[in-house]
Amino acid sequence: MDGTSSAASEELVRLGRSLREQMVVLIADLTVRVHLRRLTFGEPKVADGSDPSRYHCSAMYQGNRSASATAASTASRAVSLLRAVGWEVTVSQEDDDGRLWTVVLARRDGSTIRVLTSDDTPAVVFRGQTPALVLRPPQPVGQSATAPEPVQEPEPERAPEALTPGYVLCYECDGAGRCPGCGGRGWVLRTPGLSESRSRCGECAARKFCLICRGAGQLAIFNLSTYQRGYYPGLEQD
Repeated sequence: MDGTSSAASEELVRLGRSLREQMVVLIADLTVRVHLRRLTFGEPKVADGSDPSRYHCSAMYQGNRSASATAASTASRAVSLLRAVGWEVTVSQEDDDGRLWTVVLARRDGSTIRVLTSDDTPAVVFRGQTPALVLRPPQPVGQSATAPEPVQEPEPERAPEALTPGYVLCYECDGAGRCPGCGGRGWVLRTPGLSESRSRCGECAARKFCLICRGAGQLAIFNLSTYQRGYYPGLEQD
């Protein structure tokens, strides 16, 4: 990788770290039973089909607000936290298959954060995305690229609207079915930004799937322990 590409890659890593730090502040303030190891940006992904291709990093986290917090107060708190540190914030309403979400959208220096809350669920969804950067110059005609393409994020194993009756979304992987430590690759980067420097994932021991739901993305409610039920405030306690 030449100097220009290396600098761009390092900048994307820096942007991802900065964005994660901001999301951590929001998650810790707005949700309960926080599991920050599930918040990972992973490797850069292709943002568009331009030439040269541009790449960005993105991440998603889902938690639950406290029982005393409403969707409106959670959204208002998110707006205050983000505006206090210089983010441009707008608030809108979005209907998702009959469920109305309040969407807090924040932008700063090309990065975006979305915080979604709803009166219909205690869930609070956080999505972050860095700006898109060119990581390497365009290849001359007839010359192939030597660097590997970044890993494409697969679809989750289970979406909230496609849960089996009597099941809930896995609290560990948020329905992805993949190990949250390595994203289902079986390996992690020793040095951020250097895809060739890898080591076996210590969380799943290279098995790639989420060890809580065994890759299913969902958990049977009747099998949940008392401890596990604590992740789902909406469930009745036995």
